[in-house]
Amino acid sequence: MALLYELVWRLLHCLLQLQRAAAAWFRGRVWRRGGRLWRTAGAALLLHETLGFSSQKKTAKPRRYRWVADGKALEKLPLHVGLLVVEEEQQYTDIASLVVWCMAVGISYVSVYDHEGVFRRNNSRLMEEILKQQQELLGSESCKYSLEFLNNGTDQHALTCPTVVKVLSPDDGKLSIVRAAQQLCKAVEQKERTSKDINVTVLDSLLRESKNIPDPDLVLKFGPVDSTLGFLPWHIRLTEFISLPSHKDVSYEDLLSALRCYAACEQRLGK
Repeated sequence: MALLYELVWRLLHCLLQLQRAAAAWFRGRVWRRGGRLWRTAGAALLLHETLGFSSQKKTAKPRRYRWVADGKALEKLPLHVGLLVVEEEQQYTDIASLVVWCMAVGISYVSVYDHEGVFRRNNSRLMEEILKQQQELLGSESCKYSLEFLNNGTDQHALTCPTVVKVLSPDDGKLSIVRAAQQLCKAVEQKERTSKDINVTVLDSLLRESKNIPDPDLVLKFGPVDSTLGFLPWHIRLTEFISLPSHKDVSYEDLLSALRCYAACEQRLGK
């Protein structure tokens, strides 16, 4: 009986060893096949990503196309945008970027104003920064845009484009109205005009520049002060104002959001 138990025990032991060997052999085959499968799948995924990235690089469109598309998608686009800076420090790069983005979306006139006249006194520096940002932001597409830089309506730097940039200071605000009034008084004194000739139309014609620049449709005010600080008081009777916290580190999305607000607003024009 003991001999029978020993034979059964040895038989079970042999079967267990065979089972372990078969399991090990099976796992090895699966692992090798799985490894090949994983390597094949990884290589295919890597190839797909590589080809996909190359294709994306080849088909990627310049940012200019997005900006142009954004401008066309707006229900209405301002013809003239004013950039009103009421902060103590002026950042030339940020203002230059705003000007270039305005150009890219299709805005024809851009006015830059600060209440201390810093940009006016340094208009050459601002113009250089605008040209620099135009090259950096538009790249090879920058040649498709050009710019006309006006200072005081007479000092012109034609840079060959449909967008006109005007740098303003407080002298273009209330002081320009004072000068126009003095000019009318002098004309009456010299009998070139009579007091009956003086009306809104005559004053308006004296306040207009030699170039036919329209009144601002939209003014973006940068800074915490709730005041226009002398920005063209004669020309903003129908202008829409949108306030932004600061022009420092301003983004294209900030500009686009303001343009969308303007496009959505209802202008009753005094009705």
